[in-house]
This record gives sequence, structure tokens and C-alpha cells, in this order.
Amino acid sequence: MTSLASAQPASSLGAGPERMRPPRAGGHARRTLIAWAFCGPFIALFATFGVWPVISSLSMSVTDITARDIRTPFSVNFVGLAHYTALFGDPTFLRAAANTLYFVAVGIPLTMGIALALAVALNSGIHRAKGLFRVAYFAPVVTSVVAIAVVWRYLYEPDGMINSILAVVGIHGPDWLNDPNWSMPALILMAVWRHFGIPMVIFLAGLQSIPADLLEAARVDGATRWQAFRSITLPLLRPTTLVVAVLLSIGYLQFFEEPFVMTSGGPLGSTTSISYYAYEQFGFGNYGMASAASYVLVAAIALLSLLQFRIFRAKA
Repeated sequence: MTSLASAQPASSLGAGPERMRPPRAGGHARRTLIAWAFCGPFIALFATFGVWPVISSLSMSVTDITARDIRTPFSVNFVGLAHYTALFGDPTFLRAAANTLYFVAVGIPLTMGIALALAVALNSGIHRAKGLFRVAYFAPVVTSVVAIAVVWRYLYEPDGMINSILAVVGIHGPDWLNDPNWSMPALILMAVWRHFGIPMVIFLAGLQSIPADLLEAARVDGATRWQAFRSITLPLLRPTTLVVAVLLSIGYLQFFEEPFVMTSGGPLGSTTSISYYAYEQFGFGNYGMASAASYVLVAAIALLSLLQFRIFRAKA
């Protein structure tokens, strides 16, 4: 009996380490190769259509490559930062940069304000037809910009709906798209109407994540709706506001579709943006200038995003 009892633990102790033996190195390498095989198609596509175009355009921005050099690439010369310095000496580019800054400075606050106001209304005041209003407000986002441009061009005609409404109250409306003073405000108005849907949905999600107990406690303490909104809702929406601001900055700094389909950069260059300037330079065959303008835009997006992270980041 004693020998059997003593043999039992010995056998179990001998089998234990065998069961806990670490996996073989060959099996680990095999799993690693299988994982890389699954990732391989994405890596190849990303390198071909993502990394390589970025490297190519960056190299173009520091060379004198033009359309005539495509078939004779060995004639391309390195010019360093010459294109970048030439950009800031070009009055057309400076006008495009000023137009883009104007569009961003007016369009982003206006879009965020309208989106937040509609999100608050959908979150609190409208119950029965909330789904219908969400679809109606989001519809411009998924509508073709060409279709939108056709409708808005009719609205902006000298005898269009907007001027007809203004005439009712005794105001003679301008020729919106052909007046250098009014063409940019007209495009900003269309862009705000077209883009406020996504910020509205994001703000609505942020509002619904705020605990109702905090707002109820504020009302019990005698706070008005505005005081509760200013002191509780807005501070808790800082992360949401950061997301909206960064997304709008990236989209609005690449301001291109509206002037492309509505004004072709005119009249008199009043709606030419940096993106449209780069598009024109590419069309003229000045690939180096077009690439340099694009990377100036990339730097502007990065700087504005960094500024917004510092402004809207959550306070500890």
C-alpha cells in the first residue's frame, strides 16, 4: 500500500511538466508566417496605392519635373525647396491661401454651431418624428455634389429663389456666383448645408452619452437650461467637439468640390482654393509646383489639428 501511494505522486509529478511544455519554436514561426500571409495582400495594396504615391509626390515637390519629363525621367533635376519659395511669391497661390483661410475660419464655426443646435433639438425637443428629421438633415451628406450644385446654381441665379425671397422684404440680391464679393459666402452657405449632417450625428451621440442625473441635479439646484448647458453639457462635450473640429478642418482645408463644380475658381480668383490651385498646376503639367502646394496644405492640416487638440482636449 505504501509503495502504491508513493508511486502515485511520482507518476503525476512526472506527467505534469510534460503537459506544461512550451510550444515548439517551429510552431510559433509557422503561425507568424500564416499571419503575415493574411496581412500580405493589404500590405501590398497599401504600399502600392498609399505609401508609394506619397513618396513619389514628395520627391516631385523637390524636383523640376513637368509633363514633358514623364518620358525622359533622367532629365529631371533636384531643385530643393525652390518650388516652396516660389509658391509664397506667387500672388495666385497667396490669394488661394487667403480664400482657403476665409472658408475655414467662417465655415467651421458656422457648421459646428448649426450641427450642435440641431443635435440638441433632436436630443430633447423632438420625439415623434426624430428619425425623420435625422434622415432629412443627413441626406445632403450622401447626395451627389453634382446634383447639389445644379440645384444651388438655380437658387443663386439673379432671378432665383434666394433673390426672390429677398425681394419680398425689399432687398435687391446680388448675382451671387458672378460677384467677387459674394461668391465665397455663397459657397460657404452651400458647404455648411452639405456638411453639417455628420457633425450633427456625432454631437447627438455625445449628448446621449451625458448622464441624465447630472442635468437633473442641476435643475433641482435651480439652474436654468442655458446654465446647465453651459456648465455641464459643453464641458462634457469637449472630446466630441475635438473630433468634430478635426474632421471639419481636414475636410474644409481641402476645399475643392464647391469651386470646381460651381465657379471654376472664379470670378477673378475669388473662390480659388489651395486644392484647386494644385489641381490647376497639375493640369498645366507643373507637377513639382502641384506637389509642393499639396504638401503646404498637408502642413496646414497638421498645424490646425494640433492647435485644436490643445484647445479642445479634455481637462484633467
